[in-house]
Amino acid sequence: MFQLDDKFLEEVGLGSMPDDQKEAFKTHMQEELEARVGAKMSEGLSADQISEFERIIDGDPDTIQSVLDSVDDYQNDEIYKLLIERAGFEAGSEELNTEFASVKWLTKNRPDYQQIVAEVSSELKNEIVANKDQINE
Repeated sequence: MFQLDDKFLEEVGLGSMPDDQKEAFKTHMQEELEARVGAKMSEGLSADQISEFERIIDGDPDTIQSVLDSVDDYQNDEIYKLLIERAGFEAGSEELNTEFASVKWLTKNRPDYQQIVAEVSSELKNEIVANKDQINE
């Protein structure tokens, strides 16, 4: 997946965009990417699965705890440790537990989620490149 940063804007031909427009564009593209990934990932999931994942994302403590309880010794899970090490989450924090629960849920219910993110990201990048002249107007 691409990073929505100034380097990305250079790669797609939008590096000369004014700074205030760059920030607004990056924010819009992040929201668009999230919406498209969410729509694609919901395909094939039941209404109950979608509801459960939404509760995780919304930080519902009972749902998150249910996911944590389903993982043996989750605090020693490699993903849990990576989230602390690479993403800078504080051990035991609500943010860490929410992120960990969402990753574990996705791994179980949408094991192809990384492929979906990569495909949607690539599609969006190609659309930006194809429309860069109109975007720069």
